[in-house]
Amino acid sequence: MIAWRSQPTPEPLPAPIPSPAVPSSPSPTAKVTVHITGKVHKPGLYTLAMGARVADAVTAAGGPLRGTATSSINLARRLVDGEQIVIGAPSGPTQADPATTTLDLNSATPDQLEQLPGVGEVLAARIADFRTTHGGFTSIDQLREVSGIGAKKYEEIKGKVRI
Repeated sequence: MIAWRSQPTPEPLPAPIPSPAVPSSPSPTAKVTVHITGKVHKPGLYTLAMGARVADAVTAAGGPLRGTATSSINLARRLVDGEQIVIGAPSGPTQADPATTTLDLNSATPDQLEQLPGVGEVLAARIADFRTTHGGFTSIDQLREVSGIGAKKYEEIKGKVRI
């Protein structure tokens, strides 16, 4: 009788396949409120999802009236909470300039926070992280607790933000 006895050799497992990184995005419940006015079918206040574009706001207002040109407006721009968008204004853009709009610390995206003076990508991310870890801002003074915001930077941005 012949017996064949073999010992299996262990084979390494294949390397795990990394899952795609999920981009950080505002919470699905985050909203912006904008005022659409001018030559649209239904001017008024509209609340849209954070990250919505000017085109989304125009659509929510029923679209531009027939014959109204929208070429002077950047329809691809992301909305900023509290802004006014005028459709069909006779001369030049009259919509709120995102750089001068007061941002809500509890709903502004990191991209919007970068519009603040002296706030770059890293500091905007720190502000957003602070907001997440502390359950939101309850006062503008809490910006002083964010790493990288000293007295001078705080003075530059405190008038451009709100709660």
